[in-house]
Amino acid sequence: MEVLTHPFSAVALLDERRRTMVGVIDIGSNSLRLVIYDRISRSPMVLFNEKVMCALGRGLNSSGRLNPDGVVLARDNIERFVALARGLGVARLDILATAAVRDASDGAEFVAEIERRNTVEVQVIDGVEEGRLSAAGVRAGIPDADGITGDLGGGSVELAMTGAVVSPLVSSLPIGALRLTEAGGDDARARQIVDQAVGGIDWLAQGRGRHFYAVGGTWRALARIHMEQTGYPLHIIQNYWVGRQEIENFTDLVSRQSRRSLEKVAGISRKRLETVPLAAYVLHRLVKTIQPDRVVFSAYGLREGHLFEQLPPTEQRLDPLLAAAEAIARTNPRFATGGDELVRWTDPLFAEETAMQKRLRRAAALLSDIGWSEHPDYRDEQTFMRCLRMPVAGLDHQGRAFLAVALHARYGGNPDAQILNRIRGLIDEQTLARARSVGLGLRLAYTLSGGAPGLVGSATLEVDDTTLALTVPEHTAIYTGEAVQRRLDALGRAVGKRTLVRTEDAAAPPPKKRARG
Repeated sequence: MEVLTHPFSAVALLDERRRTMVGVIDIGSNSLRLVIYDRISRSPMVLFNEKVMCALGRGLNSSGRLNPDGVVLARDNIERFVALARGLGVARLDILATAAVRDASDGAEFVAEIERRNTVEVQVIDGVEEGRLSAAGVRAGIPDADGITGDLGGGSVELAMTGAVVSPLVSSLPIGALRLTEAGGDDARARQIVDQAVGGIDWLAQGRGRHFYAVGGTWRALARIHMEQTGYPLHIIQNYWVGRQEIENFTDLVSRQSRRSLEKVAGISRKRLETVPLAAYVLHRLVKTIQPDRVVFSAYGLREGHLFEQLPPTEQRLDPLLAAAEAIARTNPRFATGGDELVRWTDPLFAEETAMQKRLRRAAALLSDIGWSEHPDYRDEQTFMRCLRMPVAGLDHQGRAFLAVALHARYGGNPDAQILNRIRGLIDEQTLARARSVGLGLRLAYTLSGGAPGLVGSATLEVDDTTLALTVPEHTAIYTGEAVQRRLDALGRAVGKRTLVRTEDAAAPPPKKRARG
C-alpha cells in the first residue's frame, strides 16, 4: 500500500513551539516536578508534566541536612528533566528551589552540584517570595480571588493575603507536612507546633469572612478525599470549594485517621498518605483561626505564579477563560465565525443578563464550533465532556457545567440525555435552562450562516413579551427552510416565546404620510 504524505509536519509544529516554550523545574521539599508550557501567556497550555516524589526534606529537622536518598533521586531526575527540556528545545528553562534546599545546611552544596552538572542556574526562593508567587498563581487561576492563600509544602506553609492589589502581608511557617511527621511520632507535639506557629501571625484575622485558597499536593489530596466521600460529580480540583463548617468537621475527622483507614480512599498516592492527617490538621487550625467563609482548592500555585509575573500588567488583567477559549477555537477552526459576532447576534435573547452571565455566553460563543470535526452522532456528547473537563483557568465548576450544557444544546443534544446527569447538583434548573437557551441560539446562528463569518448578521432576532421573531432579508433563500424553522421553534420553546419568521420589508414600519399643502 502506498503511503500518502501530508503537508502537516510534527517537526514543523515542534520547531514553531520551540520559539515560545518555557519549562519550569520545581524542586520542592517533598516532590520534584517538570512542567513545560506552550508559552508565557494569560492562559498557558501544559505540554508536559511529570512529578517524582524525592522527599528531599525528610529528616531535615533532626539532621539539618537534605535526605541523602532524596538527593540522589533528585539529582538524577533533574539531570533527566534538563536533558528532556533541552531535547524538546524549550526557549527558556527556569529551576526553582524552595524550603528544604534553602533551609538545609548542605542546600548550597546541592545547588552548586546541580548547576555544575547541568550548566544551569537554580533560583533558591525565600519563604516570603514563595508565598507571594503562590498568591500570584491563585490570582492567575481565579482572577477575582479575595482572601488568604495558603501553600502547604513538605517543609513549610506560606500564607499570603490575596486580592486585586498585591499585599505585603506574607508569612512563611516551618510546619510543612514532612517536618511535622518528624515530631517523634507524637501527634500531640506536632499539633502544638502547628498551634504555636499559626497563633503567632496577627494579620490572619483580616481574612475573616473571605476565602481561604488551599495550594499544595497534600491539600489537593484532601480535596480528592472529600470529593470521594461526598460523591461529588466532577473530579477537578481547581476551584473546588467547601464551606467553613463542613471543612472544619472534615479536616478534624481526617486528622484523626490512621494510614490504614486512608488507604481505602481511591486516587491518593501512597507516598502522600503519611502526611495527609497532619496536613488536615494544619488546614483545620488555619480555618479555625481565620474563619473564612469557604476553602477554595487551587491547582495553580508557585509555578503558575512565576509565569504570571512575567506578563506585563495589561496581559495580567486579561480574562483567562476568554483567552483560553480563543486559543482553543484557533487550534482547529472550520470557517472561524467570530465570537463577538455571535454574542451580538444573540444579545436580544438575554437583555437582562449579568456581566458574569454574558462572560459565560461569550465563552460559549468562542467555543461554539469546537466539535465540527467530531463524528456527527457524538458531537453533543464529545463537546459536553470537553467543556466540562477543559484544563483552563478562570472557570468555576458551575461555569464548567453551564458551558457543557450550552455546547451540548448547540450540537442538538437531547435535554433528557443521560449524560446531563453528570452535572446534576452543580447548577440549578434555571441556570441549566438558560445554558440550553444560549446553546440553541448558537445552533440557530450556525444554521443560518453555515459557520462562515458575516452571514448570520444579515438576519436578526427580535424579542418582545410574547414573540421571538427572526427577520431575514427578502429574496434570500439561505435564511429560510425547514431546518431554520425547526431550530427557531426549539429556541422559542426554550425561552417561552411563540416564533415568527418575517422579511425585512414586513418588519419595517409603514412610511409616514406626507402632509398636504
